[in-house]
Amino acid sequence: MSILRRLGPRHLTSSHLLHRRRLSSFAAAAVSRQDTAAWTQAPLSEIEPVAESLFHVSIDVSDHPDLAASHTLPGQYLQLRIPEVDKPSFLAVASPPSFAASRGAFEFLVKSIAGSTAELLCALKRGNVVELSHVMGKGFGIDQIEPPEKYPTVLIFATGSGISPIRSLIESGFGAKQRSDVRLYYGARNLKRMAYQDRFKDWESSGVTIVPVLSQPDNSWSGEAGYVQAAFARATQISSPAGTGAVLCGQKQMAEEVTSILVAAGVSTDKILKNF
Repeated sequence: MSILRRLGPRHLTSSHLLHRRRLSSFAAAAVSRQDTAAWTQAPLSEIEPVAESLFHVSIDVSDHPDLAASHTLPGQYLQLRIPEVDKPSFLAVASPPSFAASRGAFEFLVKSIAGSTAELLCALKRGNVVELSHVMGKGFGIDQIEPPEKYPTVLIFATGSGISPIRSLIESGFGAKQRSDVRLYYGARNLKRMAYQDRFKDWESSGVTIVPVLSQPDNSWSGEAGYVQAAFARATQISSPAGTGAVLCGQKQMAEEVTSILVAAGVSTDKILKNF
């Protein structure tokens, strides 16, 4: 313990007090410099609604190669801050890491929630400037279910805007065509709230079977209805638990219940990958 901590305020001399004030001032300045360095200004290049309450947002990072290079794994995220708004928003990167390198942009799927920074973001226009942190997180850890021949079954689960990092995973490529059974259970309230429907065909071509699940479908819907975990429980037949991996992103109850089903079927917990 330092002498400054051992001595109470009454025992500190004026020189001790001056030294403490200087240390505090230096620490505050260091924090200020660190905060300034942590944020990069970048303009919005695209912003448009893609589903009810969900917006596609693209941010131009072509002038910031170090920032673009910080996205290395699907499932990573960053902080986004709007100038003059203190509270940042945490956003999973929806585009694959190669997209930032080749196109100089990050893409996001943003849910507009009343009173949030995300709502303010979704109201901005092309050319408006936001501030980004470097990309953070360990991603999904897809190496845990490699190589494909050892883990031929991969079950993917997403709800709502949780599909955002799942898009990054699928479009990054994880050997889906080299696996015998890759399924995506994607849950939303209805088709109006289901993003990325225009990408389903490409995802299917890459080796991923799409299973849309609607909790409140209209009368014309003939697909899976209810919740993702219930749809999976109805269909689940895991012939080789040791060769099965899973990726989960979305609503907490869904993740917990799907995990319970997988573990009960014999899937190892370290093969159930999450980024939350």
